[in-house]
Amino acid sequence: MSTSGPRSEERSEPVFAVEQPGALCSIQDLGRPGRRAAGVPPGGAMDGFALAAANLLVGNPEGAPALECALAGPVLVALRSCVVAVTGADFGAELNGRPMPGWTGIFLAEGDRLALTARRWGARAYVAVAGGLVGERWLGSVSTYLLVGRGGFHGRSLKAGDVLAANPRPRPAVVGRELPESARPPYSCEPVLAAVPGPHLHLLPAPARERLFSEPWTVSRDADRMGYRLEGPDLAIGGGEMVSFGLAAGCVQVPPSGQPILLMADHQTAGGYPVVLGVGRADLPVAAQLLPGDRLRFRQVSAEEAQEEWRRRWAALDVLRGR
Repeated sequence: MSTSGPRSEERSEPVFAVEQPGALCSIQDLGRPGRRAAGVPPGGAMDGFALAAANLLVGNPEGAPALECALAGPVLVALRSCVVAVTGADFGAELNGRPMPGWTGIFLAEGDRLALTARRWGARAYVAVAGGLVGERWLGSVSTYLLVGRGGFHGRSLKAGDVLAANPRPRPAVVGRELPESARPPYSCEPVLAAVPGPHLHLLPAPARERLFSEPWTVSRDADRMGYRLEGPDLAIGGGEMVSFGLAAGCVQVPPSGQPILLMADHQTAGGYPVVLGVGRADLPVAAQLLPGDRLRFRQVSAEEAQEEWRRRWAALDVLRGR
């Protein structure tokens, strides 16, 4: 096996050997807010709800480091007994070759083999382990920022032979905790994302504004953790060039091509393309599960409605918080 992973805690212990790394699997937490002025995006889990749920299911704080697995998950061998949960997309999780329930805390004994290799739907799955994974902390977060090679497991995605470590459990872990489907985000094959009007929506002519909300948009091949280029009807926009301004995840920009861009977790922190919409935080986890070729729609809501939906969505985790 290759060298063990980073140790941010003196008492951390090896917990998983990476037999197969998956397509793009990295350590993430809920990100590093407050760094945009320095040109560093918040980053963190694309589907923050799924990561938080996975952590709560195994008794961790909701922002503890966990694995984010894109497109295809890893094959992990337990190096000691532990409690894990797999949430987010359905990657056909198996434990020792048998189907393993998602969104549930499961006990693994030393030598057990956890495999996420048969994707059925969605783009990103999350694996949390009781105690929380150990990774390199950068600017207050363990999230991997691949663009600069910082955070997480040496700033990179996993490779075969890596050994992951976890912090010791602060208390006995409880297995069998489950988050019912009714409490999860409304993942679907063609989601309708709630969005508030952006500062430059008025630059779209009336027919273009109507198309923005009435027509479906397809996620193009140009889609990653920074953002998704969307394909659909042309959105000719006025206003010309703009002075660069601050951006946030969920912003929908319209470049000169007339094809919008939905910014995601690792977005650029400033830009000059007009921003016509801002997808609400409650629906960013839904957007995070889209793949190239998937379609989405937008529906306009007020800022107050978007905030209320976020509070309601996050409160769905109270059943796991013990409130």
